[in-house]
Parts: sequence; C-alpha cells; structure tokens
Amino acid sequence: MHLQSLDDVLVLLEEGNLSRAAARRNITQPAFSRRIRGFEDWLGVEVLDRHTNRVDISQALISNEGEIRALIARLRELRTKIGRYDASRSTIAISTQHAATCSTFPDMALRARASLPGLQFRLRAGNLNDCVTMFLRGDTSMLLCYEAESVGPLQFGPDILRGIWGNDYLIPVVGGALRYRIRDKGRVAADTPAIVYPEDSYFGKVLHNSGRPFGVPGADTSAFTVTAFSSGVRELILAGLGIGWLPFSMIHQEVQSGALISLANTYGKEPLQVAVYADSRMSTAQSLMEVWTQDN
Repeated sequence: MHLQSLDDVLVLLEEGNLSRAAARRNITQPAFSRRIRGFEDWLGVEVLDRHTNRVDISQALISNEGEIRALIARLRELRTKIGRYDASRSTIAISTQHAATCSTFPDMALRARASLPGLQFRLRAGNLNDCVTMFLRGDTSMLLCYEAESVGPLQFGPDILRGIWGNDYLIPVVGGALRYRIRDKGRVAADTPAIVYPEDSYFGKVLHNSGRPFGVPGADTSAFTVTAFSSGVRELILAGLGIGWLPFSMIHQEVQSGALISLANTYGKEPLQVAVYADSRMSTAQSLMEVWTQDN
C-alpha cells in the first residue's frame, strides 16, 4: 500500500462524496473508485457501502478518521527523517496565523535556537481555519495562534498538547497624517476611516464579541479597507489611511518611535494569549513545546 492510498481515503472522508473527492485528487471518479477498491483489498474490509443508487462511507472508516490522520502524520515524519537524516539537524513543520508569524515567532525562534541549535522550521502561514486544517490533516505537527477569552480556546483530542507562550493585546492605533487629527482625550472622529477585519476572521470575532469600535464593518464604522491580514493592516495604518487594531507585539517599535499612536487609553485593549498546540506523538514537537512553555 502506498501513502497515496491513505491520502485518498482522507480526502474521501473530508468530502463525503466520491465525485468531489475524485475532483480534489484530479482524477476521474472511476479511477478514484478503483483506488479505493485497492485500499479495501489491502485492508480486507470494505469501507464503502455500495447500493444501487448511492454509495455511503462505512461507519467503521468514519470512526477511525483520527487514527488515519495520525498514521499519515507519523509516516510523513518518518519519511522526512529517513530522507533528510542529519545527526545534527531536524525540521519541524508549524502552521501559524499570519499575525503570529510576524509578531511573536521571531522571539520564539530565538529561544528555540538557544535550546535546540540544530532545529529548522518549516512555517505554513494562513488564517486560523486553514492553520487548524493543516494541523489536523497532519501537514504540520504544531500550531501557533492567538486566542482570546471572548472567543475561547480551540478544542482538540487528548493527544494534542496545549501551552501558552505569552500574553499580547490588540490595541487601536493611527499613523501617518491621522496622528495629527487626534482630539482631546485621545479620541478620533466617528467618521474616521478604519482598516477593519472581516467578522468571520479571528480578530474580527474577537473585536465584534467585545463590541470594540473600528474593529469590523458596521453602520457605526467608516471602513476604508476590509482585510484579515494583520501585516497589511499595519502598512495601511502606517500610511495614515485609517484607524485599526493590531497586536501590540507586532507594532511596539512603531509605537515607541511615534510612527503609530496608541489609542488604547481611550478605546481599551483586548487581551490575547499566544497559544501553541503540539501533537504529543511527535517527539520533536513535544520537545519544542517544553522549550517554549518552560517559563509559563
């Protein structure tokens, strides 16, 4: 059996339909069905309940999806270890939110280098939903993300470790010419252009749930740009195109230099935690988790 067979089965479980699964694998449905039949022949058990007018996935396969994901992850890690073996080096894949990649990961990498000098990183950046998918699919063995009390922590199974790297805050800031339009007590006009997050993005959910102004599109906000990418939000705010919310760790140097003005004293700040998740079955991930959370 090839690893491709397990990938086929996983796609079938994710799509729940032979036609859609075949399309994702870029082959015809009959060819995909033959590959699933080959997996059944190897397994000695049918994983599809074939009826006259429909095909259903067996409950036995569905109930073992987690084990299949874990097996794929372990096989890929083994293949990487053998193919790229170097006694002095190892590589770990991490899915990370775009904001965390820019704001907190550099400091985390420095600590890791001090304790695990031979370790190399392969980062897979994306929005939170994509990062979780990559982590659960076994593409990465660790997940780095922001969490807020107003949204709550992610929920994983018992094999997944959770640790806290540190604390951060979302704060409202202005830059460029907007710095000179701040009124008494650090306020800006209600019609000030804003760089906001979509409500379905993580920071959008945090700001919406907490009722923060200038956070998401709405009748009381003059949105200039809507984007889920914090690095883009930072550049737009620095250019003076609007007020917006950013993690303090991402912009502390700009705030210190005066390129950005914090309005947290007026509009508040939203507490965040930098959370790290690791597959406990991956030894490198477990070691790195200990390094990153040893002081917390």
